[in-house]
Amino acid sequence: MQIARIWRDWREVPDALKGAAVAVGAFDGVHRGHQAVIAGARDAAERLGAPLGVVSFDPHPRRWFQKDAAPFRLMTAEQMAEALAPLGVDILYLLPFDTEMAGMTDAAFAERVLAAAVGFDFTFGKGRSGSPEALRAYGERLGFTVSVAERLDDADGLKLSSSAVREALKAGDMARAAAILGRPFAIRGEVIHGDKRGRAIGVPTANIALGDYMRPAYGVYATRSRLPDGRVIDGVASLGVRPMYALETPLMEVWLFDFDSDVYGQTLDTELVAWLRGEETFDGLDALKTQIDADAAAARFVLSRS
Repeated sequence: MQIARIWRDWREVPDALKGAAVAVGAFDGVHRGHQAVIAGARDAAERLGAPLGVVSFDPHPRRWFQKDAAPFRLMTAEQMAEALAPLGVDILYLLPFDTEMAGMTDAAFAERVLAAAVGFDFTFGKGRSGSPEALRAYGERLGFTVSVAERLDDADGLKLSSSAVREALKAGDMARAAAILGRPFAIRGEVIHGDKRGRAIGVPTANIALGDYMRPAYGVYATRSRLPDGRVIDGVASLGVRPMYALETPLMEVWLFDFDSDVYGQTLDTELVAWLRGEETFDGLDALKTQIDADAAAARFVLSRS
């Protein structure tokens, strides 16, 4: 399912894309809390007979203001668009967060970006001076309405936020991350060439750079990978710096079970279903291969029950 339209320019929005009921925020992860905010905008859209839109930013404002921050994204822009489509979103206004927008006052933002609903803790404008209350006041003057979505947490007390997802991923708690997101956390990336060491011991892997994704707990995971042709292949992955053969940059190496096709250059979506163990070093290739076989058996067991 695809969103009907993605618009990437906040400076010139065509008339045909104006007047939508929109939810505004970073929406990194499109987790269950985000989904509740968007549901509020959807109710407004239905009431007004207007398109449903989501206003988000690329790059993430945090990346703009903290250029030296560690990688933290939970999804790519393409994954965001795909996650929004089943929610009924007609238009994704994926606005470039640049020098001009970073310096924009809250009043200027209100005047140039239409909004109908914002998250409970949404702030905007230079110095984060804006607020939902300020936006409501601007709306009264400029001719749009604003509703504020209260924060939603799980009935069992599970915090539904992007920061909570990151905390779960950092702890290797993939079940908690999936409970917040409403789906397993997945890394999307192109399969690149590696050192072929895995192939030499009978374990060919699809190597995927982590890019700007936040770094989950390093170690071994049970995985499911979706190929471009739609096939979903179970597997086991090593994610991290591979201490036995140290890497300078973290990498995800996925062994796709019962699969022998060439996937170099293809883009895979790999769900990290369960964390199995942390990174280790071994006394030689034989010991490593023994552990890999044990990891594969553990992954198959976990995946057979999920």
